[in-house]
Amino acid sequence: MIPYDPSRTALYAPERAPTLFTPEAPTTLLQLATEASRLAYVRSEGSKAEADRLAAALARAGFEAPRLFVDAASGSQAFGAVRPADGLVLVAFRGTQPDELADLATDLNALTTAWPEAAGRVHVGFAGAARTLLPRIGHWLDGDAKPRNGLLLTGHSLGAALATLAASVWPEGRLVTLGSPRVGDTAFAAGLRNPQRIRLVNCCDLVTDLPPSLSAYAHVTPASYITSAGELVERPDAVQVDDDRMRARTAYFGEHAGKPGAVLLRDLADHAPINYARAFF
Repeated sequence: MIPYDPSRTALYAPERAPTLFTPEAPTTLLQLATEASRLAYVRSEGSKAEADRLAAALARAGFEAPRLFVDAASGSQAFGAVRPADGLVLVAFRGTQPDELADLATDLNALTTAWPEAAGRVHVGFAGAARTLLPRIGHWLDGDAKPRNGLLLTGHSLGAALATLAASVWPEGRLVTLGSPRVGDTAFAAGLRNPQRIRLVNCCDLVTDLPPSLSAYAHVTPASYITSAGELVERPDAVQVDDDRMRARTAYFGEHAGKPGAVLLRDLADHAPINYARAFF
C-alpha cells in the first residue's frame, strides 16, 4: 500500500508525484479513476513537457494521447482519452487549484440555479464551470471518441462536482468521484440516471461535507468510505465512521500535525488525491 501522505505538496500540488500506473499490471476501475483524477491536475495546457508527461502516464494504462479541454476565463480544465484495446473512453476533470482565483470564485459561488440539462437545481459556480466544458467534450465524444465501448467520468474535489454534472448529461457514463462536495438539490440527485456511480469519501475529508446538508444540497449517492487505514467500506454505518474519524484525528495530531511541511489538520490532509489512491494501489 502507498503510505499516507500528510504533506502540503500532496494536497496543494498533487500533480508533482510520478504516476501510479504501471504497464505490467492491468488497472481496475477504481485505480483508473483515482489516478486519472490526480493526473487531471497536471498542467499540460501550458507546457509541452507536462503534456508529454500526462500522455506518457496515460499510455502506461493503455490510453492514447489525451484531448485537452480548457476554458481560460473560468479556469476549468479536463482531459479525455481513448483506450483502443477495449474502447473505453475516460474523461477526468481537474479540481481546485489554490493558486487559481477563478477556481476559488467557482467554489464560493454556492447559490443554486436551475439545471435544465437534467433536473433540479445545482451550485451556480459548478454549473457555470461545467457549461464552459461540456459542449466541447460532447463534440469530441460524438467525433473522435466514437464509437466507444464505455464511458468513465471522474474527478477530485471541484473536478468531482464537474464530473457529476457531466454524468447528468451522459447518463450512460460510469461516475466515480473523489472528495466530492454536494453538487445540487434532492431533485437533481433523484434525476441522475447513471446506474453505476461511486462516491469515494476518504476518512475525515471535510470537503465532502460542503455545502452543508442543512442548505438546499444533497449528495447524489451514498458514500463508499475509505477508513483511516486505507480500506474501502461500502455504505458504513454512522457510528463506525464517527469512531474511525475520532481515532484518525487523534493519531494525526500526534504523528503529523505541526511537523515541517505537513498539513495541520487530518480533515484537510485526507482531501489529497494520493490519500484516496492509496486505498487501491
